[in-house]
Amino acid sequence: MSEKPFGLCIVVDDDEDILLAARLLLRQLFAEVRVTPQPQQAVDWMADARPDVILLDANFARGATDSSEGFRWLGKILERDPHVSVVLITAHGGVQVAVRAMKEGATDFVSKPWANEKLLSAVRSAAALSRSRRQSNVGKASVPPVAAPSETPLLGSSPAMARVLSLIEKAGPTDANVLILGENGTGKELVARELHRHSRRFAKIMLSVDLGAVAESLFDSELFGHVKGAFTDARADRVGRLQAADAGTLFLDEVGNLPLHLQPKLLTALEQRKVTPVGANAPVPIDVRVISATNLPPDQLGSESRFRQDLLYRLNTVEIELPPLRDRREDIPLLLDHYLRQYAARYDRPAPLLPDDVRDALVSYDWPGNVRALRHAAERAIILADGATLAIKDFPLPRPASAPVPHVQASAVVEPVAADLNLDRAERQLIERALQKHGYNISNAASELGLTRGSLYRRMEKHGL
Repeated sequence: MSEKPFGLCIVVDDDEDILLAARLLLRQLFAEVRVTPQPQQAVDWMADARPDVILLDANFARGATDSSEGFRWLGKILERDPHVSVVLITAHGGVQVAVRAMKEGATDFVSKPWANEKLLSAVRSAAALSRSRRQSNVGKASVPPVAAPSETPLLGSSPAMARVLSLIEKAGPTDANVLILGENGTGKELVARELHRHSRRFAKIMLSVDLGAVAESLFDSELFGHVKGAFTDARADRVGRLQAADAGTLFLDEVGNLPLHLQPKLLTALEQRKVTPVGANAPVPIDVRVISATNLPPDQLGSESRFRQDLLYRLNTVEIELPPLRDRREDIPLLLDHYLRQYAARYDRPAPLLPDDVRDALVSYDWPGNVRALRHAAERAIILADGATLAIKDFPLPRPASAPVPHVQASAVVEPVAADLNLDRAERQLIERALQKHGYNISNAASELGLTRGSLYRRMEKHGL
């Protein structure tokens, strides 16, 4: 099994479904995920363990919605370890709760039901921030790299990927700002981490910020930080993300989602290479290399009504556009072989055999979720296959009701669920088709299946998904 980027994550919530969902999702980032419905147990664990992140429910008592319990336990956790990152989670969120959470020391705020990719991004950044704070506190002149090791290398020998790899090799060792363009699932964050790995800043932090998830009212405090007494409940100085990434790399994910009226603040900080924390009288110099990413198409990014062109020029000294998987089909066999071997080793399964007709069908498929979808398909195939030889039924490709899947050969068409009267297998196939149809959005898939998120997660665990 490949090394996990971070050590320990603790999840505190009174909903068993939430604990199960969080444990299943976060185990890809953490070597250990502990879950508990009792906040006191989380505090007790901190006596002999040092978590990177704590996900803390804001309300525990039945019917509670004012988040007072969450804020009380937030204070106790930060009193025990002021450097730990706490992400507050609640089903009764709002701007005021989010603002108070950040002011009282929370690193981030996530509303239920969450989007998996957003939660992973928030938790990954929070964990990196914890390590940065602790390393700064130790005061070492040099620290080991904290950028998360990637389980997914940049694979591909197609001309399109050759251009991407060439740009990484040329731009990586420089301090040039890089803008990465591409559809969801093409690997933009992976390219950012490769750029950081090739840079002279690799021994320093790479910190990610999902700008699409930062509330407008928290923008200044989140990016620039604040000083003690800047506002009510500002009980200590708090380093912003730009300053926390000092001497390292700052990855601005979903930069295209930053509201137009906030873009000048980011531009000023990048131009002056200084930030002024909220409540401070003097700016603080920063030394960061900025890598940005967006799934906005170039025509929208080039519109003044959507994105300031002076900020765009600042961000895209070098521009790397990642091709969708359908435009580099020659790389699909290499990717399939890599992921199949990887997951066979992870789940202690025999080395898989992929017949030529199955491989051809998978190469012909358009993969609307790109590499991310192919990776999920390879993992499921290893888990669900009856033997070492894989069949097309182990890769259930979705098919519109009124038309066959484009480019997929007839042998690749999935049998209707009704053809298999085994209830467990039929349920598993329905769940997989719903997940694929909705791009692995748990909430949407659960809704179409007539299930709650928690019920869907339990069925996914039952079937090894």
